[in-house]
Amino acid sequence: MTPEPPLDWTEAEEIGYRLSEAHPDLDPLTVRFTDLRDMVVALPGFVGDPKGCNEKILEAIQMAWLEEYRDARE
Repeated sequence: MTPEPPLDWTEAEEIGYRLSEAHPDLDPLTVRFTDLRDMVVALPGFVGDPKGCNEKILEAIQMAWLEEYRDARE
């Protein structure tokens, strides 16, 4: 199995994808931003500074994850 490439906060689409893989039955809209930040930091290969995000970044990640979540249900 190939290790996942490193992730940073700027990669919302990839983070959203990986969150959908890690939590396939969790509706992203039910996750508080503080919990979302912790979930991102816990992803394998995440190398970003845990304090290096803001609401705009977390919203972009949440929307990318939501897109993956909805696509999986179609």
